[in-house]
Amino acid sequence: MVKKLLDRQDLISTQMRHLSRDDMLDQEWLLTNKRGSYSSLSVMGCQTRRYHGLLVASLRPPVERYVTLANVNETIISQGNRLELGNFEFSDCIHPNGYKSLKQFRRHGGVTFTYELDDLSIDKHIYLAPDEDVLVIEYQFTDISSPVQFKLQPMLAMRDFHALGTKHAKLSGRFQQQVLTVSGHHDGGPEIHMHSPDASFSVSEDWWYDLHYRVEMRRGQDYKEDLWVPGSYDIKIDHDRSLTFFVQVTSKGQSPTLVNDDTEKIIAKVDAYQEGLLLTAQAQDDLEEKLVLAADQFVVQRPVLIDGKEKQSYTILAGYPWFADWGRDTFIALPGCLLTTGQHDIAKDVLSTFSHAVLQGQVPNRFDDYGGAPHYNSIDASLWFINACWEYLQVTDDIATFRHVLLPKIKEIIKYYTDGTRDGIRADSDGLITGGSYETQLTWMDAKCQGVAFTPRYGKAVEINALWINALYIMVEVTTDYKEKQGWLKRVQQVETNFNALFWNEEGGYLYDCVYPDGTKDDAIRPNQIFAVSLGYSALDEIKQRKVVEIVQGHLLTPYGLRSLSPLHHDYKGHCIGDQFSRDSAYHQGTVWGWLIGPFIESYLKVNHYTVESKHDANDMIKHLVDHLQSDGGLGTISEIFDGDAPHMPRGCIAQAWSVASLLRIKKSLF
Repeated sequence: MVKKLLDRQDLISTQMRHLSRDDMLDQEWLLTNKRGSYSSLSVMGCQTRRYHGLLVASLRPPVERYVTLANVNETIISQGNRLELGNFEFSDCIHPNGYKSLKQFRRHGGVTFTYELDDLSIDKHIYLAPDEDVLVIEYQFTDISSPVQFKLQPMLAMRDFHALGTKHAKLSGRFQQQVLTVSGHHDGGPEIHMHSPDASFSVSEDWWYDLHYRVEMRRGQDYKEDLWVPGSYDIKIDHDRSLTFFVQVTSKGQSPTLVNDDTEKIIAKVDAYQEGLLLTAQAQDDLEEKLVLAADQFVVQRPVLIDGKEKQSYTILAGYPWFADWGRDTFIALPGCLLTTGQHDIAKDVLSTFSHAVLQGQVPNRFDDYGGAPHYNSIDASLWFINACWEYLQVTDDIATFRHVLLPKIKEIIKYYTDGTRDGIRADSDGLITGGSYETQLTWMDAKCQGVAFTPRYGKAVEINALWINALYIMVEVTTDYKEKQGWLKRVQQVETNFNALFWNEEGGYLYDCVYPDGTKDDAIRPNQIFAVSLGYSALDEIKQRKVVEIVQGHLLTPYGLRSLSPLHHDYKGHCIGDQFSRDSAYHQGTVWGWLIGPFIESYLKVNHYTVESKHDANDMIKHLVDHLQSDGGLGTISEIFDGDAPHMPRGCIAQAWSVASLLRIKKSLF
C-alpha cells in the first residue's frame, strides 16, 4: 500500500546534496487532518519552532492544540558502531547529525526521508490519518549487508503549542497490552499512546535539555525547551523488512484504538481521500494538484450549535501553524479553497457555520482558540461574508440555500451596518460606512502590540466602502420586487457618488486609503484601493479603475504579492523581522502579502479586457509564487507574508489559506 501511494507523482522531491545545512533547517513540511491537528518539522527532521512536532493534536477540534510527540531519535548499532538519525539543535551544534546520511526528502500523501548508510538504506514514511489523531511512521529497511540493532526513542513535549516544555513538567507513562501511554499531571490535557507491534519496549526515562528553536530566537521569543524520553523501542534487523510505529492522541482517560490499526488501512484512507479530492476539483495539471491539496489543508471540521444541538460543520483555518478560523480570512479564501475545487456542499457548510454566529450584524472576527465566546472586533468580516455568499450563488445556482439561509443574514448585516452596531460601525449621513477609533484595529490591517495600533484606519476605510457598495449592488441583483429593487438601486448610486467624491485623489490619480472622522484624508498608497476594482461591482469608471491598477502596480507589486505600503512612504519598513513589536510595526507598513496577488491580477485583467497579452503578463506575475510553493519556506504551500524589500524572504505562517486560495483561484479560474 505504501508503494501504491508513492507511485503517484511526488508533490515535492528534494535531493539533500543540493541544500546547505541552513537550507535544510529553513525548509519545512506540513501534514494536516480534518480535526485541525498537524505534523510539521524542517526537511532535516529537526524542530526549529515551538510549533513543530510529529503530532500536534487538537483536543477541542479544530483548536486547543498540544505538541505531544515532538520528534523521535533513531539509532542504528552495527558491529559496535553507533549512528543516530535524529537532528536536534543546541546552543553550539546540531546533534546527533543524522542529516549527513539523509539523501532525499519527498512530500506526497505523507512525507518520506531516505537515508543511505554503510550497512543498509532506510525509507522513513510519515502519515497522518485524515479523520483522527493517529500518526504512522513506517521504516523500510533495504540493502542490508549485515545485522543491525535499531532503536527508536520518542521525544515528548505534552504541552500547549504556544508554550515551551521544561524538565519540571510532571510526565508519567504506563505500558499495558503493548501500548505505552503517557500523560501529564494536570486536568484536561492529552494522553499519547504509542505502539510498535514488532519491537520490544524498555523503560529508560531521560530528559534532553536546552533544545534551541532558531525561528523563535529570530522572532525575539523564548526558544529553549526540554523534552522527555520515556524509553526506547528495540528490534534486530537482519533482512529487508519494515517496522511500524503507531501514535494516537486522545483526551485523558479515553481508550486508544491504534492496536487495531494497520499501516495499509491508514494509508489507504489518505490515498482515497486525496484521489477523491483531486477528482472533484478536476485538477488539470501538476500545479493545480499541488494547489488543490494545499488548499484542502485549511478545510477542517468545527462543532456548531444549531437549535440547541451540536453538529459537525466545516470551517477554514487562516494559517498553520498558529492561526485558527478568522472570519475575513475564511471568506476571502472560500472561493479559491472550495468553489473553484467543486466542494460546494462544504462551502455551504462553512457559510452556515459562520451565519449561525452572526450577532448584531457582525460575523465573528475569529473563533476562540480555547472554546470561549467568538470575537467580534472586525468591520470587514461581515462584508466579505456577503461577497462569499454571492459568489457561492453564482457558482452553484443554489437559490434555495441563498434565499432561505444566507439572504436573511445578509439583510441583518446591512440593517445593523446602516443603523449602527458595536465599535461605532454605522452608515454616516453620506451613506458610507464609518467605524472604530484610534485605539481599535477593525480592518484586515489589524496589527496591535503593547497598546499600539500601528494602522488604526478608523473612520471611513476605502476597502470597507468598496465592499459596502458591492454588498448594496448584490441586494439590487437578488431583490425580485421591482419597487424594492429600485430603492436599493437609488441608494447604491447615491453611495457610489459620495464614494468617488470623498475617496478619489485627483492630483495623485488614485484612491485615498482612509478618511478620518475629522475629514483628514490619508494619501498613503496602500493596496486596499485595489478592491474598488477587483470586486464584482465597482463604484469607479473605467478610467479611474485603470489609474488605480497603474498606481498599485508601480508602487506595490512585487514577485510575491503586493506591498502593504509604498516604499516611498516615510513609514515604510522593508523587513518584517525582530521581536513582536518590531514585526507588528512592519506587518502592514510595507510587508508583502501573497494573497493580494489575486485581486491585483483580477483587476489587471479586467482593465485590460482579458486580452491574450494581459493573461501572459498575469502568468509571469505568479511565477515566483509558484517557485516558492515548490522550493521555499513551507514546501507545497504558500507563506503568509514576505519582506517588502528584495529578495522578499518569506515570513509569518508557513501556510496561509488566502495565499493558497488566491493563487489557486487565478490558476484555475482565470487562465
